Amino acid sequence: MVAKEQHSHNSSLRENIIEHQFIGAALKVLWNAGIVDAEILRSEFDGYGYDLVLSKGQIVRHIQLKSGLTLKKISVSNMLARRPSGCAIFIEISDNLDMERYWFFGANEPGLPLPALDDFKTTKRTTPKSDGLKPQRQNHRDIPANKFTKVQSLEHLLGKLLGQEISGHQ
Repeated sequence: MVAKEQHSHNSSLRENIIEHQFIGAALKVLWNAGIVDAEILRSEFDGYGYDLVLSKGQIVRHIQLKSGLTLKKISVSNMLARRPSGCAIFIEISDNLDMERYWFFGANEPGLPLPALDDFKTTKRTTPKSDGLKPQRQNHRDIPANKFTKVQSLEHLLGKLLGQEISGHQ
């Protein structure tokens, strides 16, 4: 059994594990559907609001990937809204890092931008400065959990991202 504090004390490691699992699982689903011309690219650092880029033909999706034990508000960079087809995906995980549920925030079809972020609250820094205050992160907005749409499965999520139905076997 994993200690609960392991999730918060090792959150960067956990995010990397989930990202690798997601990429592998997504490529496997695409492989089994006979789709071998899709690419998933990883950003070296999260400076432009996305972690992954999924592309197939003319479709390019910039994806902010988040994960946790339960869906809650998610901080999204304004830079993601400047990318065509930008979106955020939250992966609900178990204590032992099984991917259990998928949540989506973005346009329902590729080629369309994120919904406007201006009406959402500006994100506050998670750690306080030396004076104890948590300043705002001007380029980030908090997207409430209720703005995310639950997606039935990884196949459905990939179908939404690529704008086509993904079936398990060809």
